[in-house]
Amino acid sequence: MHNQMNRIYGFDTARAVAILGMVIVNYKIALNATEEGDAWLVYFTTLLEGRASAVFVILAGIGITLMTRKVRLSQDDVSLKSARIQIWKRSLFLLGLGMLLLLCGWRADILHYYAFYLVVGSFFIEKSSRVLVWTLCAILGISQILLLVLDYTWGWDASFQNFEAFWTATGFISNLLFNGYHPIFPWVCFLLLGMWLGRVDLKDTLIRKKLAIGALIGFVLVEFCSALLIYFSSPVIGLEIAQYLFQTKPMPPNLFYMLSSSCTAILTILGCIYLSERSTFQNWLSPWVYTGQLALTHYVGHFLLLTILYLVGYSDVTLWIAVLISFLFFLGAMLFSSIWRRFYKRGPIEFMMRKMSSVIDKEQ
Repeated sequence: MHNQMNRIYGFDTARAVAILGMVIVNYKIALNATEEGDAWLVYFTTLLEGRASAVFVILAGIGITLMTRKVRLSQDDVSLKSARIQIWKRSLFLLGLGMLLLLCGWRADILHYYAFYLVVGSFFIEKSSRVLVWTLCAILGISQILLLVLDYTWGWDASFQNFEAFWTATGFISNLLFNGYHPIFPWVCFLLLGMWLGRVDLKDTLIRKKLAIGALIGFVLVEFCSALLIYFSSPVIGLEIAQYLFQTKPMPPNLFYMLSSSCTAILTILGCIYLSERSTFQNWLSPWVYTGQLALTHYVGHFLLLTILYLVGYSDVTLWIAVLISFLFFLGAMLFSSIWRRFYKRGPIEFMMRKMSSVIDKEQ
């Protein structure tokens, strides 16, 4: 039981790491931070793009598997229905919160996508691991075909930062399924990967080691192949098309991005589990664990801080300043989490989500 709790703390720690990465990426983009500066900083912040969010979604998949393990093993229809309804209620809350943030001007919101990922995942609770993998591969394949046959730029403005058609029926569906910041095709694959990963015996250090080695080799190979294909295909098809097909950035979410970010997400999660099981690091990791447990609260908080920065005139900063603000926010989030968890089990937004679910239960 002690080792099981340490693994759960490892997931919380990974969530905190993802928060830091997400804030850096979002502040870099939202504050119009230029990419002029030290090469290593430009590379570091560019590498983070789309990868922190991938960690979040994979962890959500792991969470679904852990939460519904008894239901899956029992194959009881009543329990299965109850588990699905519980997930749908959380999805409804996240959808409402995400739409509220969108109305407030947060164009890069992931919560409303997240809500739909969870709904899709709820229909795979009792499915076999083989079905999960085949479905994941099928969705990934379909997504790549869509990138080839549909216009990925449709609905976006010239800067590719504002999806102008979002508040139309066609625009919303296109953004949600195909060409938004985190479209279901193929982003739901991260959730399915997490659901599969949650079924793996992560208490077995040998399995973890094999996963880590495989993920590391996969990351290096994918990045190498990506660079190689872009280099040799650019003279033939042009740099823009080559990058569209082979780069490992999240937009568009092509095969190379999905594979590369999956590998780095797995490495991040396994690394955090490893640290959480070492007694030397447990006291040091406590603030990270608490921060990860309040991830939803901090997601909303990082948008509120961004709003304040806009109001006081910090809408255009250098890359260094954007990264500095990100770390300062994260330190504040760690301090807040450590104090809050002394008195409360759940964060403010997490409590609201649980409370709303209880209200729906009573109405039913």
